[in-house]
Amino acid sequence: VDGEPGQPTADVRWHTAAVAMIAMLHPGEMGAVVGSCLTDAGHDVLWVSSGRSEASARRAARAGLAGVADLGAALQRVEVVLSVVPPGSAVEVAGEVVEHGFTGLFVDCNAIAPSTARSIERVVSSRGAAMVDGGIVGPPPTRGGITRLALSGSRAAEVAELFAGTALEPVVVGADVGTASAFKLAFAAWTKGTSALVLALDAFLDHHGLTEALHAEWDRRGMDVAARLEAAAGGSVPKAWRFEAEMREIETALDETGLPAGWFDAAAEVYGRLGEFKDRFDDLPSDDDVRAKLKEHP
Repeated sequence: VDGEPGQPTADVRWHTAAVAMIAMLHPGEMGAVVGSCLTDAGHDVLWVSSGRSEASARRAARAGLAGVADLGAALQRVEVVLSVVPPGSAVEVAGEVVEHGFTGLFVDCNAIAPSTARSIERVVSSRGAAMVDGGIVGPPPTRGGITRLALSGSRAAEVAELFAGTALEPVVVGADVGTASAFKLAFAAWTKGTSALVLALDAFLDHHGLTEALHAEWDRRGMDVAARLEAAAGGSVPKAWRFEAEMREIETALDETGLPAGWFDAAAEVYGRLGEFKDRFDDLPSDDDVRAKLKEHP
């Protein structure tokens, strides 16, 4: 409890060395592994099973998460909520949480613009809860040294303590909500933005019969574009349904900063056209299928 000895305050926080009760919304490919980092650290993590798929249930079980039937029941038991959802759902999920009367610590870990993060903070704080801004940089954290959780806000250090010693390395990047989101989007602008670029260029070259000739030119100059394209086809195409909204958040963030941002609107359209290949990791579409889909006008 913060405050002078003998002077309790309403701002009650957990001791970071103790076990915390946490709700994970929702255990998708990333969220489940983030949840497992917390259970590995000894924390109790709940997830809301109502309306979720069998795949979500299997991921949650592997991560050691405890299922609760509905959101309201889960929120009555936890001190912290982590939101790891598609960017387009981030504001809605935050609103649902505080509508159930949650007044603990809400951690938004989604790829959203700084202005979106600040909008969520206004909603959360108006209902008596606190918010920490977060952004996950890297793949699902199955081993240490690769994936980081950027955090910002007045209570960012408390969230960092929850992940201390886990495969998800926390790093506090600022004191203001929005800073961690900017960190995340800048990283994604390069990794996912360039993936959209090489996918579009591949379709363009194929259309003009120049694939072999230009790849040879790139190789001659030491530019391993073929490897970049292979990574985009295997990693980005099955996730394109998530990346469309993320590109639009980057567009918003750059525009609000006064910077040109038109490419990320185009990148969003690239991923939007590939949305039907959702989760096809084990049955990747052929290069020709990807090219054909990219050349279709909505």
